[in-house]
Amino acid sequence: MLAGAISACVFKDLLNAVIASGIVSLIAAVLFYLLQAPDVAMAEASIGAALVTAIFVIAIRKTERKE
Repeated sequence: MLAGAISACVFKDLLNAVIASGIVSLIAAVLFYLLQAPDVAMAEASIGAALVTAIFVIAIRKTERKE
């Protein structure tokens, strides 16, 4: 999880950084589920991994991609 967060900061391409951030959120959701907190896992998966990633991708598409 730490490697994913660091790679999200290091990537020059914004889309790759957003995808790495979404993967970190998805891993966090799985960890929450394994810790027997399914409500927190569902919230993290739906908001952190899906909604925030989708908003970032839409924002990147609407703006000019600079590296």
